[in-house]
Amino acid sequence: MRTPLARTLARYWHTLRPLKPVQVYGRIWFHLHHPHPDARPPPPLGAHLHVWKACEHPPVLMGPDRFHLLGVERQIASPGDWNRADWPRLWRYHLHYFEDWTASGANTRAAWHEALIARWIAENPPGRGIGWDPYPISRRIVNWIQWALARTQPNTAVCQSLAIQTRYLRRRLEFHLLGNHLWTNAKALIFAGSFFSGPEAEKWLKTGLMLLERERNEEILADGGHFERSPLYHAILLEDLLDLVQLAGIYPGRIPEVLVATWRQSIMHMFQWLWVMTHPDGRISFFNDAAFDLARDYSTLVRYAADLGLSVGRESATPIIALPQSGYIRLETGQAVLIADLAPIGPDYQPGHAHADTLSFELSLGRRRVLVNGGTSTYEAGPDRERQRGTALHNTVVVDGEDSSEVWGSFRVARRARPESVRSGQDGDQLWIEGAHDGYRRLPGRVTHGRRFELTDRRLKVIDTLTGRFREAQAFFRFAPGVVVEPMDRDRRGERPATIRWRCLGARQATLQPGTWHPRFGACEDCKVLVLTFARDRLETEFSWD
Repeated sequence: MRTPLARTLARYWHTLRPLKPVQVYGRIWFHLHHPHPDARPPPPLGAHLHVWKACEHPPVLMGPDRFHLLGVERQIASPGDWNRADWPRLWRYHLHYFEDWTASGANTRAAWHEALIARWIAENPPGRGIGWDPYPISRRIVNWIQWALARTQPNTAVCQSLAIQTRYLRRRLEFHLLGNHLWTNAKALIFAGSFFSGPEAEKWLKTGLMLLERERNEEILADGGHFERSPLYHAILLEDLLDLVQLAGIYPGRIPEVLVATWRQSIMHMFQWLWVMTHPDGRISFFNDAAFDLARDYSTLVRYAADLGLSVGRESATPIIALPQSGYIRLETGQAVLIADLAPIGPDYQPGHAHADTLSFELSLGRRRVLVNGGTSTYEAGPDRERQRGTALHNTVVVDGEDSSEVWGSFRVARRARPESVRSGQDGDQLWIEGAHDGYRRLPGRVTHGRRFELTDRRLKVIDTLTGRFREAQAFFRFAPGVVVEPMDRDRRGERPATIRWRCLGARQATLQPGTWHPRFGACEDCKVLVLTFARDRLETEFSWD
């Protein structure tokens, strides 16, 4: 048996081994090199053709200095509140994004907006505080420029601050993270390079376009999905491309039309992917890091695209839609919609938003969610974050108390489950999917988990098989809050029918336990979880409904 030190070293080895070389020396450079802010006068503003049309989203500014972010309202009463270490890091990141400046009804809060921008400039000196991390800089640059393009010309102080922020960002690009972070850095450089003019702005624009095109080619898969396999981040990046298409129209000739044409193509494919991964209630499914309210939903993005003159064709509602490069499959029959995860957890070198959710699934009946994965309510390191990333918070199987992928910390993964033998098809009125993963082969018993889904308009059967040796295995099925659950063999005389009935074959023990669901950041809702303990190596679980 390995010692704790040996286990820790092995975990670090398997976490670091897949990194790209640029991430390793990029992280060293990022921590050692802190550029001096460049306070030269800003470049001249570029001439723009139209005003900005924002994608609709709700306000987050509740008063002159009160922000409602991630389910929590706080007041920024003093300069130190911008960087309070006792507030969650993600909350402070969102504070520095300035998202309200483009939200619905922004004109009615114009005085608050101008005062808070002036405060931020005065109370956040260049290079100091969390607001000068590259990601919030990138989000803020874009939001300030969109705000400026939707109103009168910004004052000199705003232009000066934007130039300082862009120069600082240009020397702090997140090559150590890559993925959606570097994409967001690139978007900010494109916005600044278009908003300003002259040689310096041209360099920003050229760098941003080069980075974004490189990342787009790698990050957007052939089936339209974002390679981190998170419906949340997919929707965020889809809105980014829509923003860039609008920016190109506001500054005609600044961005090559051939690039804009490729963005439009990616947008169409990304819309198709997002529709497949959206439940009939119009909101995203919960695979990997996913939560409501942090990204625009499908219908909102369709309306935004229409405002830009882009017509989005809806994916045809065929019974089986597979996303082969991403690894997700959607089944639809009658009122039942099942979305199954037979996907890699994400790119090997950037699995930061991955959960140990391989072979999990979600089920809706009509517009009602029935079986749900656990969701995401926090990015803060600690037990809640690790539990929400763990296998037991997803509708799949835990073997010997271990997660299918070794998620740890806030954004780390060591050894990862990989799907195999994935197939799907239709036999009469029954739709089916089957596949397996190797995540438990690292255990002494070399276990492989195989799963088959069989769906009709009135029934779902899930067949789990485990090959190899194991001490204990459990299947978890999490029901959305408010769903009524009961065994099929229960005497229901005199009672109203249950919403969902279940039965199983091959379980040594079956219990309906209290659980939690985390549909948005800062939220925790009570729900029920069916936990089935394997009696042997095969477990059949059937759900039915009226």
